[in-house]
Amino acid sequence: MWQGFRNFLLRGNVVDLAVAVMIGAAFNSVVDGFIVAFVDPLLAIILGSAGEDLALIQVGVFPVGVFISAVVTFILKAAVIYFVIVRPFSSLAARLAAAPPPPAPTPADVVLLTEIRDLQKQQLEALKR
Repeated sequence: MWQGFRNFLLRGNVVDLAVAVMIGAAFNSVVDGFIVAFVDPLLAIILGSAGEDLALIQVGVFPVGVFISAVVTFILKAAVIYFVIVRPFSSLAARLAAAPPPPAPTPADVVLLTEIRDLQKQQLEALKR
């Protein structure tokens, strides 16, 4: 049971899919930060809900810090995912792939047939002499 579970976890596509989901969730904050920092204020300026005296380039209109914070958070999350999940699983998979699989035991019928063949060879050689 544990062997099957280990094989399931160490398949490359399972780890890749999990990492993709985590990176996608982390990237969501970057998109949200971009919308809050640039799209929402721009729409407020265009639609006039931000006030009549609001200029396009005015300090505080575009909260760029929100977007920069979201990008930095994404980069930190991606680094943690890489160093905690991707790199250890890659090295583990490489070690397991490099180790030769244990030889499969020879089935009993093959062993028996090999013994019969060897006995027949010995008998044939004894008759030739």
